[in-house]
Amino acid sequence: MDIKVLGPGCRNCVTLEKRTREALSDLDLDAEIEKVTDTADIMGYGVMTTPGLVVDGTVVISGKVPSVRQLKTLLQG
Repeated sequence: MDIKVLGPGCRNCVTLEKRTREALSDLDLDAEIEKVTDTADIMGYGVMTTPGLVVDGTVVISGKVPSVRQLKTLLQG
């Protein structure tokens, strides 16, 4: 699983990364997490409001920080 956290490094972006790591750990899933901070790269995904979360090339979250429970549901498929 390839995961990208999109955002400039704001508090919400950091929280999204932390919660995503927690959800992955709870689910015992292996994933590569990459932080994307470049504005042009973020906009390339069509995300205009950060934070954003991309899973295997698909934007699944934009502009909000879901709970760990919501992230677990997303990551389970």
